[in-house]
Amino acid sequence: MRKVIIPTDFSENAFNALKCACQVFKYERSDFYLVHAYADEVYQKYSGKDREAFEKGKHMVENAAASGLEKIEAKMHSYAPNPRHKIYRQTEFGTLTDVINDLVIDINADIVVMGTRGETDDRNKTFGSNTVQVFKYVHCPVLAIPANYSYAQPKQILFPTDYMIPYKRRELKLLCNMIASFRSTVHVLYINPVSKLSMRQEDNREFLRCGLGEPQMFFETSGLKDKTAAILKAIEQHNIQMLVMVNSRNSHLEDMLYPSTVDILALKLEIPFMVLQNLSR
Repeated sequence: MRKVIIPTDFSENAFNALKCACQVFKYERSDFYLVHAYADEVYQKYSGKDREAFEKGKHMVENAAASGLEKIEAKMHSYAPNPRHKIYRQTEFGTLTDVINDLVIDINADIVVMGTRGETDDRNKTFGSNTVQVFKYVHCPVLAIPANYSYAQPKQILFPTDYMIPYKRRELKLLCNMIASFRSTVHVLYINPVSKLSMRQEDNREFLRCGLGEPQMFFETSGLKDKTAAILKAIEQHNIQMLVMVNSRNSHLEDMLYPSTVDILALKLEIPFMVLQNLSR
């Protein structure tokens, strides 16, 4: 049973992510948890009011959110009726990352699927602030879907890595199942001017190879110092349709999550972006 958390702010970008989740897990028995965290909305609207008005506003926002989730569920059933999928709805007064992390623990979730931009829909960014926070702090894999992305099975997947971290078996198994379903080719990209691997790196590379099963895999090396440039070049060269990275200290992803670098990548990234977490659960 696949357990998928799908946060929503009721935007079209968020619903597009939900549509993609329906396609990605089309053939799997899956529980979809539609989640709306509304603390920020309440504080923005009612922080200048007295406590009574604040609580009344909070109750109004909660009721509107519950109604909104019902409409999304109905819309989802209309878009992709699937007897393998069950829908659960949850509204929570809290920050998005806290609400998602609590739910990850409660249901032992496999993955979060969300849009890369939210209701504000800033055209100068692909990764909104909420998406970046979820990438960095949520304790399970995150699949981010670009705005206006039309689903297509990702036949070519890029996995940049420095081979310095021990990958988590559960997360590799999730990716392995997705690769098998898509019948994808995986391009594992080592980005380092020094091409020779240490013994630790060789062992981690072998663990990665075994953990992903038996898809068609290519192990490649880029000598470019600019990691973002190396990734974008590989995306173009191989017609990549999904980018997969691991979030951990001193990883390529951590380097990229600084705003200036994210903006550079995000302006050109129009494919799904899957972030694995190097965290124990």
